[in-house]
Amino acid sequence: MEILSFGADNIENSLARMSSQQLDKVAFGAIQLDKNGTILKYNAAEGDITGRKPSEVIGKNFFRDVAPCTNRPEFKGRFDTGVKSDSLNTLFEYTFDHDMKPTKVKVHMKKALSDDSYWVFVKRL
Repeated sequence: MEILSFGADNIENSLARMSSQQLDKVAFGAIQLDKNGTILKYNAAEGDITGRKPSEVIGKNFFRDVAPCTNRPEFKGRFDTGVKSDSLNTLFEYTFDHDMKPTKVKVHMKKALSDDSYWVFVKRL
């Protein structure tokens, strides 16, 4: 079994090869988005952090429908800048608070190397 470290440089390569069942076993939140913010994958750990069922958020817009608390310059602005420059890779702290108890997290956003998608990794602090 491969050990994945939050914030690792090559993390998106490892996750891209995983099945949904394998992705659900990762110890931190992993969300795969398209360039518009539509959720392609949403693992069980992220569901545990936010209290949302992964099966109910696939296909929805992350910034508008699932986590509108992230639709701010300090979160979505970083995503949009990285998508536009085709080089998303940023690590920062944030507080999720939409329909949940405020939860401090560390966020790592990266462009996928294998396709035109983007990963948002989330770890509780």
